[in-house]
Amino acid sequence: MSGTSLDGVDAVRVAFNAGHCALERTFFLPYPTTLKQALLALHTPQHNELEQSQLVANQLAQLYAQATKELLDGVPIYAIGCHGQTIRHRPELGFTLQINNPALLAELTGITVVADFRSRDVAAGGQGAPLVPAFHQGVFAHASIHRTILNIGGISNLTDLPCNGAVSGFDCGLGNLLMDAWCQLHTGQTYDSDGIWAASGIVIAQLLNELLSHPFFKLSPPKSTGRDMFNLAWLEQMLKPEYKPQDVQATLLEFTARGIADAVQQYCLGTQALYLCGGGAHNGALKSRLHQLLPFKIALTDELGIGVDWVEAAAFAWLAKQTLEGKSGNLPAVTGAKGYRVLGAIYSAA
Repeated sequence: MSGTSLDGVDAVRVAFNAGHCALERTFFLPYPTTLKQALLALHTPQHNELEQSQLVANQLAQLYAQATKELLDGVPIYAIGCHGQTIRHRPELGFTLQINNPALLAELTGITVVADFRSRDVAAGGQGAPLVPAFHQGVFAHASIHRTILNIGGISNLTDLPCNGAVSGFDCGLGNLLMDAWCQLHTGQTYDSDGIWAASGIVIAQLLNELLSHPFFKLSPPKSTGRDMFNLAWLEQMLKPEYKPQDVQATLLEFTARGIADAVQQYCLGTQALYLCGGGAHNGALKSRLHQLLPFKIALTDELGIGVDWVEAAAFAWLAKQTLEGKSGNLPAVTGAKGYRVLGAIYSAA
């Protein structure tokens, strides 16, 4: 998995047995700075972008292959589930684009690759995201405890797992995307470790209100979002010269926390425990704010058997397994698709 945060490749080796998902080995491979810059550039139209996107896709395949080889350790691997890197997500226009070269990845590893998971759901009228709720249901649901799973990546998404009733899930707003970008711009650090810089600032009420007035927050699920909608250019048009950088960071953290808390209280009624995963689960200031805003237990998915950094990668292993078994991988109630669909394209090892 390589997500909206653009920090690198999360790779896991997963064994499935009678519905149980066991993480056997994990590995993280950071993106080189030049690759991250190239990916960021591809999020907006540019000269010769078609050729650039294919060259970057080849670089990604090389990194995915390297990460895969770190996981092998002599263990035979049945298949690789590879999400690719999202550079456009426009389901309202009928497409989503994750760049990747799965054919090259299959050649480099000699292992069957399953990729392009989102486009079939979009073709069926869905958002193509989030896709992880079906996996969350399979591994995290509880018969007597109403759990909600919160993934805080570049974007935050929720999966509501009631004891009785339908599973739901949706993107609820920002995660680390703007906090990381603003921190990089003003401190040179790729992220605000533990939210310490944000904690040194004061929330700017006017800016927070402007951020929360974005039309996305008025939409009912199913809904999804990404860098196409939320980015530094969007933020900067609301800034004033007198705003201090640390106060903007504090406001961005509050923006993320409020987007999450408001969505949980509106659409995940009856939640008894909220379990966090994704990079934002390491942000102490953000977790503290969520504890203040929400009245129930907040914990990490480590308690449920999968560490916060590896849930999404494990989900795409599960989705690849579904594809190879000819089983659906989407939840129409989550994505808005016309029905259940087998997701992904298969690139055989031979």
